[in-house]
Amino acid sequence: MRTVEEPGMGKLEIFPLPTDEKTLRTFLTEVFTGYWDQIRFGPLIQGAAWEIAVVEAPRKISMLDGYLTIDCGHWHFHLCIGEHKGSPGHPVDPELAHHRRTGRAELYRNVSPGFPTSWAARLFNGAGEEQITIFLPNPFLSDEMQLLPEPDWSRLGLWDHLRRRYLGLDPDPRDRSGTRFVHG
Repeated sequence: MRTVEEPGMGKLEIFPLPTDEKTLRTFLTEVFTGYWDQIRFGPLIQGAAWEIAVVEAPRKISMLDGYLTIDCGHWHFHLCIGEHKGSPGHPVDPELAHHRRTGRAELYRNVSPGFPTSWAARLFNGAGEEQITIFLPNPFLSDEMQLLPEPDWSRLGLWDHLRRRYLGLDPDPRDRSGTRFVHG
């Protein structure tokens, strides 16, 4: 784990994930097929926060030329998580392929003021640009993103599962030390 201060986000405790194609494909497939109804996702950049929720599990998850496609029916999205070459007639410059491919993946928790207040996963391409943030269930917020009168610590189940499966870490009592939601 490392701790960083990010503009607009505050203090983050970051837990790096492997960025090989197999791990990322397994991770994203698991989250989007097994927990689709518990997550929100999209880019989280200065000036924009997309918190997309889907109404059903993705219809298909597939790979082509390094890109994982998550098909949600009427719409879909692509993430470059593997080796990207282009087609034989239109090869991709290796420098551009490196730029597009996930170069950093992590679980993180936002710590403000002194205790965790939100939990997420995110991927960045080889140039350090955000590809996606996946917001995990929050014990201070309902599925409708309303403040809960009391923390519901069972909502940290997915966070605990991902930490155990992908990092070999047991649940951390610190995650259950907060008293309220604090918005960045």
